[in-house]
Amino acid sequence: MSAVLAGHSVLCVMPTGSGKSAIYQVPAMALPGIALVVSPLIALQHDQAASINEHTGATRARVINSGLTTGEVEEAWSAASEDEATRAKFLFLAPEQIARDDVAARLKSLDISLVVVDEAHCVSSWGHDFRPDYLQLGHLLRELGAPVVALTATASHPVQNEIMDRLRLVDPVVLVEGFDRPNLFLDAVHHVEEEDKLRAVREQVLGLTGPGLVYVATKKAADGLSAELQEKGLRAESYHAGKLRQEREVVHQGFLDGTIDVVVATTAFGMGIDKPDVRYVVHADISDSLDSYYQEIGRGGRDGLEARAILHYRPEDLSLRRFFAARSVNRTQLRDLFVLIAARTKPVKIKKLKELSGLSPRKLTGLLNLLEASECIVEGAKGYRARKMTAADAVARGVEQAEIRERIDQSRVEMARRYAETRGCRRQFLLGYFGEELAEPCGNCGNCTRRESAEGPSEADAVPPAEAGTVPFDVDSSVDHPEWGAGTVMGYDEGVITVLFDSEGYKTLSVELVLDRKLLTALPGAR
Repeated sequence: MSAVLAGHSVLCVMPTGSGKSAIYQVPAMALPGIALVVSPLIALQHDQAASINEHTGATRARVINSGLTTGEVEEAWSAASEDEATRAKFLFLAPEQIARDDVAARLKSLDISLVVVDEAHCVSSWGHDFRPDYLQLGHLLRELGAPVVALTATASHPVQNEIMDRLRLVDPVVLVEGFDRPNLFLDAVHHVEEEDKLRAVREQVLGLTGPGLVYVATKKAADGLSAELQEKGLRAESYHAGKLRQEREVVHQGFLDGTIDVVVATTAFGMGIDKPDVRYVVHADISDSLDSYYQEIGRGGRDGLEARAILHYRPEDLSLRRFFAARSVNRTQLRDLFVLIAARTKPVKIKKLKELSGLSPRKLTGLLNLLEASECIVEGAKGYRARKMTAADAVARGVEQAEIRERIDQSRVEMARRYAETRGCRRQFLLGYFGEELAEPCGNCGNCTRRESAEGPSEADAVPPAEAGTVPFDVDSSVDHPEWGAGTVMGYDEGVITVLFDSEGYKTLSVELVLDRKLLTALPGAR
Protein backbone atom coordinates (compact mmCIF):
# COMPACT_ATOMS: atom_id res chain seq x y z
CA MET A 1 0.00 0.00 0.00
CA SER A 2 2.83 2.40 0.83
CA ALA A 3 4.33 1.78 -2.62
CA VAL A 4 1.02 2.66 -4.29
CA LEU A 5 0.63 5.81 -2.19
CA ALA A 6 4.19 6.78 -3.14
CA GLY A 7 3.24 6.61 -6.82
CA HIS A 8 4.92 3.31 -7.73
CA SER A 9 3.42 0.65 -9.96
CA VAL A 10 3.04 -2.73 -8.28
CA LEU A 11 2.85 -6.33 -9.49
CA CYS A 12 1.17 -8.35 -6.76
CA VAL A 13 1.09 -12.17 -6.86
CA MET A 14 -0.97 -13.37 -3.90
CA PRO A 15 -3.41 -16.24 -3.33
CA THR A 16 -7.10 -15.44 -3.60
CA GLY A 17 -8.54 -14.53 -0.23
CA SER A 18 -5.27 -13.08 1.09
CA GLY A 19 -6.25 -9.42 0.80
CA LYS A 20 -5.26 -8.41 -2.74
CA SER A 21 -8.26 -6.07 -3.00
CA ALA A 22 -7.13 -4.05 0.02
CA ILE A 23 -3.84 -3.28 -1.74
CA TYR A 24 -5.67 -0.96 -4.12
CA GLN A 25 -8.92 -0.12 -2.31
CA VAL A 26 -7.32 1.45 0.76
CA PRO A 27 -4.84 3.68 -1.14
CA ALA A 28 -7.51 4.62 -3.69
CA MET A 29 -9.67 6.14 -0.96
CA ALA A 30 -6.69 8.24 0.16
CA LEU A 31 -5.65 9.36 -3.32
CA PRO A 32 -7.38 12.16 -5.22
CA GLY A 33 -9.15 11.17 -8.41
CA ILE A 34 -10.56 7.83 -9.54
CA ALA A 35 -9.28 4.26 -9.43
CA LEU A 36 -9.93 2.51 -12.75
CA VAL A 37 -10.33 -1.24 -12.18
CA VAL A 38 -10.05 -3.53 -15.22
CA SER A 39 -11.65 -6.90 -14.44
CA PRO A 40 -12.64 -9.66 -16.90
CA LEU A 41 -15.66 -10.94 -14.98
CA ILE A 42 -18.90 -8.97 -14.91
CA ALA A 43 -20.24 -10.86 -11.88
CA LEU A 44 -17.04 -10.15 -9.94
CA GLN A 45 -17.18 -6.46 -10.91
CA HIS A 46 -20.65 -6.14 -9.41
CA ASP A 47 -19.64 -8.05 -6.25
CA GLN A 48 -16.59 -5.86 -5.66
CA ALA A 49 -18.49 -2.64 -6.36
CA ALA A 50 -21.29 -3.70 -4.00
CA SER A 51 -18.75 -4.48 -1.26
CA ILE A 52 -17.09 -1.06 -1.63
CA ASN A 53 -20.43 0.74 -1.56
CA GLU A 54 -21.51 -1.21 1.52
CA HIS A 55 -18.33 -0.35 3.41
CA THR A 56 -18.31 3.34 2.43
CA GLY A 57 -22.03 3.82 2.99
CA ALA A 58 -22.34 5.57 -0.37
CA THR A 59 -22.27 4.78 -4.08
CA ARG A 60 -18.53 5.33 -4.54
CA ALA A 61 -18.02 2.43 -6.97
CA ARG A 62 -19.56 2.25 -10.44
CA VAL A 63 -19.61 -0.50 -13.04
CA ILE A 64 -19.65 -0.15 -16.83
CA ASN A 65 -20.14 -3.30 -18.88
CA SER A 66 -22.16 -4.87 -21.67
CA GLY A 67 -24.85 -6.06 -19.26
CA LEU A 68 -26.07 -2.51 -18.55
CA THR A 69 -28.56 -0.38 -20.45
CA THR A 70 -27.40 2.75 -22.29
CA GLY A 71 -28.96 4.87 -19.56
CA GLU A 72 -27.15 2.99 -16.80
CA VAL A 73 -23.84 3.34 -18.64
CA GLU A 74 -24.27 7.09 -19.06
CA GLU A 75 -25.23 7.43 -15.41
CA ALA A 76 -21.98 5.71 -14.44
CA TRP A 77 -19.91 7.97 -16.71
CA SER A 78 -21.62 11.03 -15.21
CA ALA A 79 -20.89 9.82 -11.68
CA ALA A 80 -17.21 9.54 -12.60
CA SER A 81 -17.17 13.12 -13.89
CA GLU A 82 -18.61 14.89 -10.85
CA ASP A 83 -16.75 17.04 -8.34
CA GLU A 84 -14.21 15.40 -6.03
CA ALA A 85 -16.58 15.36 -3.06
CA THR A 86 -19.39 13.47 -4.80
CA ARG A 87 -17.92 11.57 -7.74
CA ALA A 88 -17.29 7.85 -7.90
CA LYS A 89 -13.92 6.73 -6.51
CA PHE A 90 -13.87 3.37 -8.34
CA LEU A 91 -14.80 2.65 -11.94
CA PHE A 92 -14.96 -1.03 -12.99
CA LEU A 93 -14.64 -1.91 -16.69
CA ALA A 94 -14.07 -5.10 -18.67
CA PRO A 95 -11.01 -5.37 -20.96
CA GLU A 96 -13.13 -5.65 -24.11
CA GLN A 97 -14.51 -2.19 -23.36
CA ILE A 98 -11.09 -0.71 -22.73
CA ALA A 99 -10.20 -1.77 -26.28
CA ARG A 100 -12.89 0.54 -27.72
CA ASP A 101 -11.66 3.93 -28.95
CA ASP A 102 -14.67 5.84 -27.57
CA VAL A 103 -14.20 4.34 -24.10
CA ALA A 104 -10.46 5.09 -24.14
CA ALA A 105 -11.21 8.71 -25.08
CA ARG A 106 -13.65 9.12 -22.19
CA LEU A 107 -11.19 7.60 -19.74
CA LYS A 108 -8.52 10.09 -20.81
CA SER A 109 -10.88 12.92 -19.88
CA LEU A 110 -11.25 11.66 -16.30
CA ASP A 111 -9.02 12.37 -13.31
CA ILE A 112 -7.60 8.85 -12.92
CA SER A 113 -5.05 8.51 -10.13
CA LEU A 114 -4.68 4.71 -10.11
CA VAL A 115 -5.24 1.84 -12.55
CA VAL A 116 -5.86 -1.68 -11.29
CA VAL A 117 -5.56 -4.70 -13.60
CA ASP A 118 -7.24 -7.67 -11.95
CA GLU A 119 -6.48 -11.23 -13.10
CA ALA A 120 -3.38 -9.75 -14.73
CA HIS A 121 -2.12 -13.14 -15.93
CA CYS A 122 -4.72 -12.79 -18.71
CA VAL A 123 -2.35 -10.36 -20.44
CA SER A 124 0.27 -13.07 -20.85
CA SER A 125 0.26 -15.52 -23.73
CA TRP A 126 2.13 -17.75 -21.27
CA GLY A 127 -0.85 -17.54 -18.96
CA HIS A 128 -3.65 -20.05 -18.56
CA ASP A 129 -6.46 -17.55 -19.22
CA PHE A 130 -4.92 -15.48 -22.04
CA ARG A 131 -7.34 -12.84 -23.34
CA PRO A 132 -6.51 -10.78 -26.45
CA ASP A 133 -8.38 -7.67 -25.24
CA TYR A 134 -5.87 -7.34 -22.39
CA LEU A 135 -3.15 -6.62 -24.96
CA GLN A 136 -4.75 -3.23 -25.65
CA LEU A 137 -4.06 -2.06 -22.12
CA GLY A 138 -0.37 -1.24 -22.44
CA HIS A 139 -0.50 1.91 -24.55
CA LEU A 140 -3.65 3.19 -22.78
CA LEU A 141 -1.97 2.85 -19.40
CA ARG A 142 1.00 4.80 -20.71
CA GLU A 143 -1.29 7.60 -21.91
CA LEU A 144 -3.21 7.75 -18.63
CA GLY A 145 0.09 8.14 -16.78
CA ALA A 146 -1.21 6.79 -13.46
CA PRO A 147 0.55 4.13 -11.38
CA VAL A 148 -0.65 0.59 -12.08
CA VAL A 149 -1.47 -2.22 -9.67
CA ALA A 150 -1.44 -5.60 -11.45
CA LEU A 151 -3.06 -8.38 -9.42
CA THR A 152 -2.98 -12.14 -9.95
CA ALA A 153 -3.19 -15.23 -7.76
CA THR A 154 -0.75 -17.30 -9.80
CA ALA A 155 2.16 -16.30 -12.00
CA SER A 156 5.40 -18.17 -12.62
CA HIS A 157 8.54 -16.22 -13.57
CA PRO A 158 7.83 -15.98 -17.32
CA VAL A 159 4.24 -14.91 -16.67
CA GLN A 160 5.40 -12.21 -14.25
CA ASN A 161 7.90 -10.91 -16.79
CA GLU A 162 5.35 -10.75 -19.59
CA ILE A 163 2.80 -9.01 -17.36
CA MET A 164 5.33 -6.28 -16.61
CA ASP A 165 6.30 -6.03 -20.28
CA ARG A 166 2.77 -6.02 -21.72
CA LEU A 167 1.46 -3.50 -19.20
CA ARG A 168 4.62 -1.41 -19.64
CA LEU A 169 5.24 -1.17 -15.93
CA VAL A 170 8.24 1.05 -15.25
CA ASP A 171 10.42 -0.17 -12.36
CA PRO A 172 7.49 -1.74 -10.50
CA VAL A 173 7.51 -3.02 -6.96
CA VAL A 174 7.07 -6.81 -7.24
CA LEU A 175 5.27 -8.43 -4.33
CA VAL A 176 5.13 -12.23 -4.46
CA GLU A 177 3.59 -13.95 -1.46
CA GLY A 178 4.57 -17.57 -0.92
CA PHE A 179 2.91 -20.06 -3.25
CA ASP A 180 2.62 -22.73 -0.57
CA ARG A 181 -0.87 -23.78 0.49
CA PRO A 182 0.00 -26.19 3.34
CA ASN A 183 -3.63 -27.12 4.01
CA LEU A 184 -3.98 -28.68 0.55
CA PHE A 185 -3.30 -32.41 0.49
CA LEU A 186 -1.69 -33.19 -2.88
CA ASP A 187 -1.84 -36.55 -4.59
CA ALA A 188 -1.95 -38.23 -7.99
CA VAL A 189 -3.50 -41.56 -8.96
CA HIS A 190 -2.10 -43.42 -11.97
CA HIS A 191 -4.32 -45.41 -14.33
CA VAL A 192 -3.79 -47.63 -17.35
CA GLU A 193 -7.26 -47.71 -18.92
CA GLU A 194 -9.53 -44.71 -19.50
CA GLU A 195 -12.59 -46.58 -18.22
CA ASP A 196 -10.81 -47.44 -14.98
CA LYS A 197 -9.79 -43.82 -14.52
CA LEU A 198 -13.32 -42.48 -15.01
CA ARG A 199 -14.72 -45.11 -12.65
CA ALA A 200 -12.15 -44.17 -10.01
CA VAL A 201 -12.96 -40.46 -10.36
CA ARG A 202 -16.68 -41.14 -9.98
CA GLU A 203 -16.21 -43.39 -6.94
CA GLN A 204 -13.79 -40.97 -5.31
CA VAL A 205 -16.13 -38.00 -5.69
CA LEU A 206 -19.02 -40.03 -4.27
CA GLY A 207 -16.88 -40.83 -1.24
CA LEU A 208 -15.65 -37.29 -0.57
CA THR A 209 -17.39 -34.64 1.52
CA GLY A 210 -18.12 -31.53 -0.51
CA PRO A 211 -18.56 -29.00 -1.78
CA GLY A 212 -16.09 -29.81 -4.51
CA LEU A 213 -14.88 -29.23 -8.04
CA VAL A 214 -14.06 -31.78 -10.73
CA TYR A 215 -12.09 -30.62 -13.77
CA VAL A 216 -12.36 -32.48 -17.08
CA ALA A 217 -10.91 -31.81 -20.54
CA THR A 218 -14.09 -31.63 -22.66
CA LYS A 219 -17.67 -30.37 -22.56
CA LYS A 220 -18.93 -33.88 -23.29
CA ALA A 221 -17.07 -35.28 -20.30
CA ALA A 222 -18.45 -32.54 -18.04
CA ASP A 223 -22.05 -33.27 -19.03
CA GLY A 224 -21.57 -37.04 -18.82
CA LEU A 225 -19.92 -37.17 -15.40
CA SER A 226 -22.31 -34.66 -13.84
CA ALA A 227 -25.26 -36.76 -15.05
CA GLU A 228 -23.73 -39.91 -13.53
CA LEU A 229 -23.21 -38.15 -10.20
CA GLN A 230 -26.80 -36.88 -10.24
CA GLU A 231 -28.01 -40.46 -10.70
CA LYS A 232 -26.09 -41.39 -7.55
CA GLY A 233 -27.84 -38.68 -5.55
CA LEU A 234 -25.33 -35.83 -5.66
CA ARG A 235 -26.46 -32.31 -6.47
CA ALA A 236 -24.06 -32.06 -9.40
CA GLU A 237 -24.04 -29.72 -12.40
CA SER A 238 -21.78 -29.25 -15.39
CA TYR A 239 -20.20 -25.95 -16.42
CA HIS A 240 -18.54 -25.20 -19.75
CA ALA A 241 -18.41 -22.65 -22.57
CA GLY A 242 -21.06 -24.55 -24.53
CA LYS A 243 -23.77 -23.53 -22.07
CA LEU A 244 -25.77 -20.32 -22.31
CA ARG A 245 -24.55 -17.48 -20.11
CA GLN A 246 -27.74 -17.64 -18.04
CA GLU A 247 -27.21 -21.37 -17.47
CA ARG A 248 -23.62 -20.79 -16.37
CA GLU A 249 -24.72 -18.04 -13.99
CA VAL A 250 -27.28 -20.36 -12.37
CA VAL A 251 -24.57 -22.98 -11.75
CA HIS A 252 -22.14 -20.34 -10.50
CA GLN A 253 -24.62 -18.91 -8.03
CA GLY A 254 -25.89 -22.33 -6.95
CA PHE A 255 -22.36 -23.42 -6.11
CA LEU A 256 -21.73 -20.25 -4.10
CA ASP A 257 -25.08 -20.58 -2.29
CA GLY A 258 -24.53 -24.23 -1.42
CA THR A 259 -27.45 -25.64 -3.41
CA ILE A 260 -24.99 -27.49 -5.67
CA ASP A 261 -22.61 -30.04 -4.13
CA VAL A 262 -20.17 -30.46 -6.98
CA VAL A 263 -19.46 -28.70 -10.27
CA VAL A 264 -17.97 -30.78 -13.07
CA ALA A 265 -16.29 -28.26 -15.32
CA THR A 266 -13.84 -27.46 -18.03
CA THR A 267 -11.34 -24.67 -17.41
CA ALA A 268 -14.14 -22.21 -18.24
CA PHE A 269 -15.13 -22.39 -14.55
CA GLY A 270 -13.14 -20.90 -11.75
CA MET A 271 -11.82 -17.39 -12.29
CA GLY A 272 -13.39 -15.12 -9.70
CA ILE A 273 -14.89 -18.02 -7.73
CA ASP A 274 -14.25 -17.02 -4.12
CA LYS A 275 -15.95 -19.84 -2.23
CA PRO A 276 -13.97 -20.49 0.95
CA ASP A 277 -15.21 -23.98 1.85
CA VAL A 278 -14.36 -26.05 -1.25
CA ARG A 279 -13.17 -29.32 0.28
CA TYR A 280 -11.74 -31.02 -2.80
CA VAL A 281 -10.56 -30.33 -6.34
CA VAL A 282 -10.33 -33.48 -8.43
CA HIS A 283 -8.79 -33.50 -11.90
CA ALA A 284 -10.04 -36.24 -14.19
CA ASP A 285 -7.57 -34.99 -16.82
CA ILE A 286 -4.14 -33.45 -16.50
CA SER A 287 -3.88 -29.67 -16.97
CA ASP A 288 -1.91 -28.09 -19.81
CA SER A 289 0.64 -26.69 -17.37
CA LEU A 290 1.39 -26.43 -13.68
CA ASP A 291 0.38 -22.76 -13.89
CA SER A 292 -3.15 -23.86 -14.75
CA TYR A 293 -3.12 -26.73 -12.26
CA TYR A 294 -2.02 -24.55 -9.35
CA GLN A 295 -4.67 -21.95 -10.18
CA GLU A 296 -7.37 -24.63 -10.29
CA ILE A 297 -6.43 -26.49 -7.11
CA GLY A 298 -6.04 -23.13 -5.37
CA ARG A 299 -9.83 -22.89 -5.35
CA GLY A 300 -9.87 -25.49 -2.60
CA GLY A 301 -9.48 -24.80 1.10
CA ARG A 302 -9.47 -21.02 1.02
CA ASP A 303 -10.86 -21.04 4.56
CA GLY A 304 -7.56 -22.51 5.73
CA LEU A 305 -9.07 -25.89 6.57
CA GLU A 306 -7.91 -29.13 4.99
CA ALA A 307 -8.82 -29.73 1.37
CA ARG A 308 -7.74 -32.36 -1.14
CA ALA A 309 -6.24 -31.84 -4.61
CA ILE A 310 -6.20 -35.13 -6.49
CA LEU A 311 -4.98 -35.68 -10.05
CA HIS A 312 -6.07 -38.79 -11.97
CA TYR A 313 -3.50 -39.44 -14.66
CA ARG A 314 -2.78 -41.61 -17.69
CA PRO A 315 0.34 -40.93 -19.77
CA GLU A 316 -1.89 -41.06 -22.86
CA ASP A 317 -3.78 -38.00 -21.57
CA LEU A 318 -0.78 -35.87 -22.49
CA SER A 319 -1.42 -36.38 -26.21
CA LEU A 320 -4.27 -33.85 -26.18
CA ARG A 321 -2.18 -31.34 -24.23
CA ARG A 322 0.76 -31.72 -26.61
CA PHE A 323 -1.57 -31.22 -29.55
CA PHE A 324 -2.83 -27.91 -28.18
CA ALA A 325 0.73 -26.84 -27.32
CA ALA A 326 1.73 -27.22 -30.98
CA ARG A 327 1.81 -23.85 -32.75
CA SER A 328 1.26 -24.00 -36.49
CA VAL A 329 1.66 -20.61 -38.14
CA ASN A 330 -0.20 -19.70 -41.31
CA ARG A 331 2.69 -18.13 -43.22
CA THR A 332 0.38 -16.56 -45.81
CA GLN A 333 -1.70 -14.81 -43.15
CA LEU A 334 1.45 -13.70 -41.34
CA ARG A 335 2.92 -12.27 -44.55
CA ASP A 336 -0.33 -10.57 -45.59
CA LEU A 337 -0.71 -8.93 -42.19
CA PHE A 338 2.84 -7.58 -42.23
CA VAL A 339 2.37 -6.25 -45.79
CA LEU A 340 -0.91 -4.64 -44.72
CA ILE A 341 0.80 -2.76 -41.88
CA ALA A 342 3.92 -1.91 -43.90
CA ALA A 343 1.88 -0.44 -46.77
CA ARG A 344 0.31 2.24 -44.59
CA THR A 345 2.01 5.57 -44.08
CA LYS A 346 0.57 6.00 -40.58
CA PRO A 347 0.20 3.63 -37.62
CA VAL A 348 -2.90 1.46 -37.86
CA LYS A 349 -5.05 0.40 -34.92
CA ILE A 350 -6.14 -3.15 -34.24
CA LYS A 351 -9.79 -2.32 -34.93
CA LYS A 352 -8.87 -1.20 -38.45
CA LEU A 353 -6.61 -4.22 -38.95
CA LYS A 354 -9.47 -6.52 -38.04
CA GLU A 355 -11.65 -4.81 -40.63
CA LEU A 356 -8.99 -4.90 -43.37
CA SER A 357 -7.65 -8.41 -42.73
CA GLY A 358 -10.91 -10.25 -42.09
CA LEU A 359 -9.18 -12.27 -39.36
CA SER A 360 -10.89 -13.28 -36.13
CA PRO A 361 -9.88 -11.26 -33.04
CA ARG A 362 -7.95 -14.17 -31.54
CA LYS A 363 -6.15 -15.04 -34.79
CA LEU A 364 -5.29 -11.40 -35.44
CA THR A 365 -3.98 -10.93 -31.91
CA GLY A 366 -1.85 -14.06 -32.17
CA LEU A 367 -0.22 -12.93 -35.41
CA LEU A 368 0.35 -9.41 -34.11
CA ASN A 369 1.88 -10.95 -31.01
CA LEU A 370 4.33 -12.93 -33.14
CA LEU A 371 5.27 -9.97 -35.33
CA GLU A 372 5.80 -7.73 -32.32
CA ALA A 373 7.76 -10.32 -30.32
CA SER A 374 10.03 -10.91 -33.33
CA GLU A 375 10.55 -7.13 -33.69
CA CYS A 376 8.87 -6.88 -37.09
CA ILE A 377 6.29 -4.34 -35.96
CA VAL A 378 6.06 -1.80 -33.15
CA GLU A 379 2.92 -0.93 -31.19
CA GLY A 380 2.46 2.68 -30.17
CA ALA A 381 -0.34 4.83 -28.80
CA LYS A 382 -1.68 5.40 -32.32
CA GLY A 383 -1.45 1.80 -33.46
CA TYR A 384 0.98 -0.58 -35.17
CA ARG A 385 3.72 0.35 -37.61
CA ALA A 386 6.13 -1.92 -39.47
CA ARG A 387 9.90 -1.89 -39.17
CA LYS A 388 11.94 -1.67 -42.36
CA MET A 389 12.41 -5.21 -43.66
CA THR A 390 11.12 -7.47 -46.41
CA ALA A 391 7.96 -9.50 -45.97
CA ALA A 392 10.04 -12.67 -46.33
CA ASP A 393 12.27 -11.62 -43.42
CA ALA A 394 9.21 -10.81 -41.30
CA VAL A 395 7.71 -14.24 -41.96
CA ALA A 396 11.01 -15.96 -41.12
CA ARG A 397 11.30 -14.05 -37.86
CA GLY A 398 7.67 -14.71 -36.94
CA VAL A 399 7.97 -18.43 -37.62
CA GLU A 400 11.15 -18.62 -35.54
CA GLN A 401 9.37 -16.89 -32.66
CA ALA A 402 6.45 -19.34 -32.96
CA GLU A 403 8.87 -22.27 -32.81
CA ILE A 404 10.43 -20.88 -29.63
CA ARG A 405 6.99 -20.52 -28.07
CA GLU A 406 6.06 -24.05 -29.08
CA ARG A 407 9.19 -25.46 -27.45
CA ILE A 408 8.37 -23.54 -24.30
CA ASP A 409 4.73 -24.67 -24.26
CA GLN A 410 5.72 -28.28 -24.86
CA SER A 411 8.18 -28.02 -21.98
CA ARG A 412 5.36 -26.86 -19.70
CA VAL A 413 3.37 -29.96 -20.65
CA GLU A 414 6.46 -32.01 -19.81
CA MET A 415 6.67 -30.39 -16.38
CA ALA A 416 3.03 -31.32 -15.75
CA ARG A 417 3.95 -34.91 -16.63
CA ARG A 418 6.89 -34.87 -14.25
CA TYR A 419 4.63 -33.63 -11.44
CA ALA A 420 2.19 -36.46 -12.10
CA GLU A 421 4.96 -39.06 -12.09
CA THR A 422 7.30 -37.75 -9.38
CA ARG A 423 8.12 -40.12 -6.55
CA GLY A 424 9.33 -37.32 -4.31
CA CYS A 425 7.42 -34.73 -2.32
CA ARG A 426 4.75 -33.24 -4.57
CA ARG A 427 4.71 -29.93 -2.75
CA GLN A 428 8.46 -29.53 -3.17
CA PHE A 429 8.09 -30.21 -6.89
CA LEU A 430 5.15 -27.83 -7.35
CA LEU A 431 6.77 -24.99 -5.42
CA GLY A 432 10.03 -25.56 -7.27
CA TYR A 433 8.21 -24.96 -10.55
CA PHE A 434 7.40 -21.46 -9.31
CA GLY A 435 10.96 -20.91 -8.11
CA GLU A 436 10.23 -21.39 -4.41
CA GLU A 437 12.22 -23.72 -2.17
CA LEU A 438 10.76 -26.02 0.47
CA ALA A 439 13.61 -27.26 2.64
CA GLU A 440 11.96 -30.47 3.85
CA PRO A 441 9.32 -32.83 2.42
CA CYS A 442 5.89 -31.49 3.34
CA GLY A 443 4.36 -34.53 5.02
CA ASN A 444 0.99 -33.61 3.49
CA CYS A 445 1.05 -35.19 0.06
CA GLY A 446 0.38 -38.73 -1.06
CA ASN A 447 4.04 -39.59 -1.56
CA CYS A 448 5.06 -38.26 1.85
CA THR A 449 2.26 -39.97 3.77
CA ARG A 450 2.84 -43.30 2.02
CA ARG A 451 6.52 -43.07 2.86
CA GLU A 452 5.77 -42.28 6.49
CA SER A 453 2.98 -44.80 6.97
CA ALA A 454 3.37 -47.86 9.14
CA GLU A 455 2.77 -50.03 6.10
CA GLY A 456 6.37 -49.51 5.07
CA PRO A 457 8.34 -47.47 2.53
CA SER A 458 6.88 -46.73 -0.87
CA GLU A 459 8.39 -45.84 -4.20
CA ALA A 460 8.83 -42.34 -2.80
CA ASP A 461 11.86 -43.65 -0.92
CA ALA A 462 13.50 -44.97 -4.07
CA VAL A 463 15.04 -41.65 -5.05
CA PRO A 464 15.99 -39.34 -2.16
CA PRO A 465 15.84 -35.59 -2.64
CA ALA A 466 19.08 -33.86 -3.52
CA GLU A 467 21.26 -33.25 -0.49
CA ALA A 468 22.55 -29.76 0.19
CA GLY A 469 26.08 -30.70 -0.82
CA THR A 470 25.00 -31.84 -4.28
CA VAL A 471 23.19 -28.61 -5.20
CA PRO A 472 25.53 -26.85 -7.64
CA PHE A 473 23.48 -23.65 -8.11
CA ASP A 474 21.07 -21.71 -5.94
CA VAL A 475 17.41 -21.66 -6.90
CA ASP A 476 16.63 -18.52 -8.93
CA SER A 477 20.26 -18.13 -10.02
CA SER A 478 21.22 -17.54 -13.66
CA VAL A 479 23.09 -20.21 -15.62
CA ASP A 480 24.22 -20.85 -19.17
CA HIS A 481 24.11 -24.04 -21.26
CA PRO A 482 26.29 -24.46 -24.37
CA GLU A 483 23.31 -25.41 -26.56
CA TRP A 484 20.24 -23.93 -24.85
CA GLY A 485 21.70 -20.60 -23.76
CA ALA A 486 20.76 -18.59 -20.67
CA GLY A 487 18.31 -19.86 -18.10
CA THR A 488 17.12 -19.67 -14.49
CA VAL A 489 17.40 -22.48 -11.95
CA MET A 490 13.88 -23.30 -10.77
CA GLY A 491 14.47 -26.17 -8.36
CA TYR A 492 15.65 -29.70 -7.61
CA ASP A 493 13.77 -32.99 -7.41
CA GLU A 494 14.96 -36.59 -7.21
CA GLY A 495 18.56 -35.78 -8.15
CA VAL A 496 17.44 -33.62 -11.07
CA ILE A 497 17.84 -29.87 -11.60
CA THR A 498 15.11 -27.96 -13.44
CA VAL A 499 16.14 -24.91 -15.46
CA LEU A 500 13.87 -22.51 -17.32
CA PHE A 501 15.74 -21.51 -20.50
CA ASP A 502 14.77 -18.30 -22.28
CA SER A 503 14.40 -19.91 -25.71
CA GLU A 504 13.80 -23.57 -24.86
CA GLY A 505 11.48 -23.58 -21.87
CA TYR A 506 11.82 -25.98 -18.96
CA LYS A 507 14.60 -28.57 -19.11
CA THR A 508 15.55 -31.18 -16.52
CA LEU A 509 19.13 -32.37 -16.12
CA SER A 510 20.79 -34.92 -13.89
CA VAL A 511 22.67 -33.10 -11.13
CA GLU A 512 25.40 -35.74 -11.36
CA LEU A 513 25.88 -35.13 -15.09
CA VAL A 514 25.80 -31.37 -14.62
CA LEU A 515 28.65 -31.69 -12.13
CA ASP A 516 30.66 -34.29 -14.03
CA ARG A 517 30.41 -32.71 -17.48
CA LYS A 518 30.11 -29.07 -16.40
CA LEU A 519 26.93 -28.72 -18.46
CA LEU A 520 25.98 -25.47 -16.76
CA THR A 521 28.05 -22.42 -15.90
CA ALA A 522 27.07 -19.63 -13.57
CA LEU A 523 26.21 -16.27 -15.08
CA PRO A 524 26.90 -13.01 -13.20
CA GLY A 525 25.00 -13.00 -9.93
CA ALA A 526 24.80 -16.80 -9.67
CA ARG A 527 26.65 -19.00 -7.23
